[in-house]
Amino acid sequence: MKLIRLKNISDNYFQKAWELYENAFPYNERRLLDEQASVLKQSKYHFEVLINGKQFIGFILWWDFETHRYIDHFATTIEQRNKGIGKLILNKFIESNDKPILLEVELPTSHINKRRIKFYERMGFKLNRHYYEIPPLRDDQIPLQLLLMSYPSVIPQKDVELFIKKCHPILFENASHFLE
Repeated sequence: MKLIRLKNISDNYFQKAWELYENAFPYNERRLLDEQASVLKQSKYHFEVLINGKQFIGFILWWDFETHRYIDHFATTIEQRNKGIGKLILNKFIESNDKPILLEVELPTSHINKRRIKFYERMGFKLNRHYYEIPPLRDDQIPLQLLLMSYPSVIPQKDVELFIKKCHPILFENASHFLE
């Protein structure tokens, strides 16, 4: 298995990855295609697909910031779920990393959300209980409350505030209220 970094929406495997992205994440947590095309051009952004032979099996989308790495989206195909592939991808990401890692999870209000949090905790991530929300990605949306998970340790509230101040304008540059 290998990871391939995509830099354009016309790259091999992008269409398959995009279909998975649209099916795996709720509308209010994902970019539109033209926004994704723009984000792909940023050097700090990595859109990496996992390929086994020539078969697409998942992706990890992440940002390399000065003080940490931030996992934007992460998914495996339905056929590959519950086979340890997600764990393999995340372990390789953690092992290739010398910076703390952040990712967002939905509030533990459903069985699947609780399972997702437990998966990341088994991988060594810590659930931060600080209030955290992302700005709306589109005009017809409201801010979305999430929780931050961090690896290898819990982060203080001041680091969450710094992440919001320094990184949200980059992560959500297409959000309308950042442009006003």
